[in-house]
Amino acid sequence: MFDRYSGVVAVAALVLGLMDAAAAQAAGTNTFQLQSSAFAPNGNIPPKFTCEGKNVSPPLSWSSAPAKTQSYALIVEDPDAPKGPVTHWLMFNIPAKLTALPDATALPPNAKDGLNSANAKGYHGPCPPSGKHHYVFTLYALDAMLNIASPSTKAQLQTAMTSHVLAQATLTGLYEKQKPKQPTRDDIVNARASRPK
Repeated sequence: MFDRYSGVVAVAALVLGLMDAAAAQAAGTNTFQLQSSAFAPNGNIPPKFTCEGKNVSPPLSWSSAPAKTQSYALIVEDPDAPKGPVTHWLMFNIPAKLTALPDATALPPNAKDGLNSANAKGYHGPCPPSGKHHYVFTLYALDAMLNIASPSTKAQLQTAMTSHVLAQATLTGLYEKQKPKQPTRDDIVNARASRPK
């Protein structure tokens, strides 16, 4: 089990691995993009993809990945969680030939699951305790397939990606739990009228 120190070390290592990608972005040479047909950047994520709906993963697609890409890794996090970032989805060794994941996606061939913050594999949709939270989908284009166990933690994945990141693309969606509908006067009258006498 990774402690907080191990997590800090992993993040620091990943930052070093992202230096080339950041330089490419600054130079305007990185056009790698991630998008979803279900919501716009910084738009609201539909309830279907949350704990209040079917809790299935949203459709994702990407374009303009670097030519040397050998695989992709995906991390989805809520940075607004009260006790620190919550990981909602980890997937790695996504085949380089793919350019999309459909909604409610199954694990692509040869891809591997990681562990989310619930210590479970697969996607767990937005479920903020209160207020509107940001959900950050980050797709990493890597120059190798990762030789790590599945399921892996976020810290293990970040460490394994060190020096392999060619580019990264980010998509942020928002979600706030739906407020319970307040009954109208007609609702109350109809409920009383439908009671057995």
